Amino acid sequence: MTMPVPVRALRLRPTLALPRTVTPFRATVRHTSTATDTATTTESTGTRAKNFIYGTLITLGLGCGYLYITDTRATIHDWLVVPGLRQIYPDGEDAHHAGTAILKALYKFGLHPRERGSPDAAGDLEVEIFGHTLSNPIGTSAGIDKGAEVPSQLLALGPAIVEVGAVTPLPQFGNPKPRVFRLPSQNALINRYGFNSEGAEVVAMRLRHRVREFAYHMGFGLDEEAERMVLDGQAGVPPGSLMPGRLMAVQVTKNKTTSENDIEAVIRDYSSCVEKVGKYADIIVVNVSSPNTPGLRTLQNVEPLTNLLNGVVAAVKKVDRRTKLAIMVKVSPDEDSEEQVAGICEAVWDSGVDGVIVGNTTKKRPDPLPKGYALPEKEANILLEQGGYSGPQMFERTLALVKRYRKGLDDGPRQLPPLPASDSHPEVPKSTESPTGSTATTNSIEISESSPSITTLDDLSESAPILSPAARVDPAPAPAGPRKVIFATGGITNGRQAREILDAGASVAMVYTALIYGGVGTITRIKQEMREEAKRLEGKKE
Repeated sequence: MTMPVPVRALRLRPTLALPRTVTPFRATVRHTSTATDTATTTESTGTRAKNFIYGTLITLGLGCGYLYITDTRATIHDWLVVPGLRQIYPDGEDAHHAGTAILKALYKFGLHPRERGSPDAAGDLEVEIFGHTLSNPIGTSAGIDKGAEVPSQLLALGPAIVEVGAVTPLPQFGNPKPRVFRLPSQNALINRYGFNSEGAEVVAMRLRHRVREFAYHMGFGLDEEAERMVLDGQAGVPPGSLMPGRLMAVQVTKNKTTSENDIEAVIRDYSSCVEKVGKYADIIVVNVSSPNTPGLRTLQNVEPLTNLLNGVVAAVKKVDRRTKLAIMVKVSPDEDSEEQVAGICEAVWDSGVDGVIVGNTTKKRPDPLPKGYALPEKEANILLEQGGYSGPQMFERTLALVKRYRKGLDDGPRQLPPLPASDSHPEVPKSTESPTGSTATTNSIEISESSPSITTLDDLSESAPILSPAARVDPAPAPAGPRKVIFATGGITNGRQAREILDAGASVAMVYTALIYGGVGTITRIKQEMREEAKRLEGKKE
């Protein structure tokens, strides 16, 4: 019998979890030689140093480049920008529009040229006009900014006066193109624009936007009330220039289709412009002197000019703002006879306007400079183009006219001697026989009765009263009111000439063609030359 095999019972033991030893992570260390470590560290440090130096140099270069290019004293503007525009745009008007567009674009990004260093802060060039203290006596003439597109950009170049326009009541194209011609050898221009204008409404809209933008930055807001605060002087700056020590003039004129013989229609044109743009200006300039609008200069005759200026004065009084608006009339350099100058001064006094801008382009063609210089054939042909001439050759005429207008305005209104009550006709000069058999005329005044109507002629010399050689016209007593202000424009290109103009009796010397040829640094250069000239004269006195 087989015995069963004993089976050993298996007893399962519970498995106890043994604690796991966590070995901390150890970065794999790659052992290298000490020399390799040192080389790597040196290379890394050198790279960082080079990157820092390059970055610093680039930053400094950009910063210095920005300061240089945006400074009006930078020679790049004179020697590169101006010649470059002339090469790229053979037509002078196209170059002008391109320059305006560039200024507008740069201004948006703060890259526009400006006068740096506050050179006017010393007050050595200050001048008082219209109750304002101007920082300097230099201005820019109308025509540079016809549509009031860049007044702020022009003010940044350093002038104390910026004149925009001319502005017509309704838009008009002006004369056919081409209408601007360069004479580079003379630094001169001939233009026959013919008052191309976008119209008073468009210009007023731009100026309104400019004022409201200024009001917003001043914290006044953007609405009409904010605009009103700026126009009423609550911002502490002139409402036209929006800058202390500066003023903005807006030049107005009539449309070409308005007949100069209809004086009421002419007054309506000028008054309409004043109504729209007057509130945004510091000075209203009445232009009756352009040679490129047929019949316009007829308005410089005494009677129509007096009526026109009276109408403008009345329109200015209706401008809805608290700050005073000054009025000036711009006269031609070609109407320069004694009778014409005296008649314009008479109209200024009779109407009560504040002053005269002496000078504009001329129909005459001056001799080339230097004396005896033969113009290149191309420029000689351009000289035959119709239009108004402007350039350095105009200076002597401008200087002489300023002296004559200064004297005429300071003398006050003329007073003709009264005629005898018993005779309504002018006294016939009495002739006496001289020892030599010739006749001599006694002191008397003779006014020609056959003078044509002054409202229908362009030539003032034919319509002015004719005075006998021995006639005596007594000036009125010196006027008690403010002295009439004179601005001068025409041929001013440097600081010495500007000082001569001021010494002759003008308060402001204005530039146009000099800025076109000299670039954005022209104003800064002229003011610096004025200071140097003053020092030179003071040194001579000592």
